[in-house]
Amino acid sequence: MRALTYALPAAAVLFGVGLLVRSEWDPLIRLDDALIERATAYTRPREGLTDFLVRWQELTQPFKLYLAGTALCLWAWLAKGLRTRAAWAFITMMLAWMVGLGAKYLFQRARPVLEDPVSTSPGYSFPSGHALNSAAWATIVVLLLWPLLRSRASRVVAVAAAVAMVTVTASDRVLLGVHFPSDVTVGVITGVGLVLASYAGYRRQEGQ
Repeated sequence: MRALTYALPAAAVLFGVGLLVRSEWDPLIRLDDALIERATAYTRPREGLTDFLVRWQELTQPFKLYLAGTALCLWAWLAKGLRTRAAWAFITMMLAWMVGLGAKYLFQRARPVLEDPVSTSPGYSFPSGHALNSAAWATIVVLLLWPLLRSRASRVVAVAAAVAMVTVTASDRVLLGVHFPSDVTVGVITGVGLVLASYAGYRRQEGQ
């Protein structure tokens, strides 16, 4: 039951905003267009910022995150004996990846079109794969390592690092002009909600 507490709101946001995107609801489209114009206008003259954002974009590609995540799961399994937790983490990573890809093909939103683009990316725009997968990945990593984080300080640092990573990734997509703000907002909510729902189910099974 607790899993539904996380799954239903995340699904409602994904499909609710997705339907608005598909129907080209004017208030959302106008807001997204205005914000993406302002964001790219800020980035465009700042070469140092643009270079950093492009490098961050490459670093946080989903397949790279999940390669690192798989290695972390193997380490947790083999070196730390967290077998069921490591299995949960790996399965949830793959699930998040598939949900993100499936949602893109379901809603098929075109990428932002700008007269002077800062950067370009292939594929569909909604939801942001980078945002969804980085949010899922960061949440999974924190939960996977939680039993090893003995002190309150270490847990606070882990959560803060995860939030910072997701915030930079989400901002990166908009500042580069490759995703609308609604794409990254829904991506983050979906990624975190999916992982928390999966974890709640895992904890329930573990407790039985």
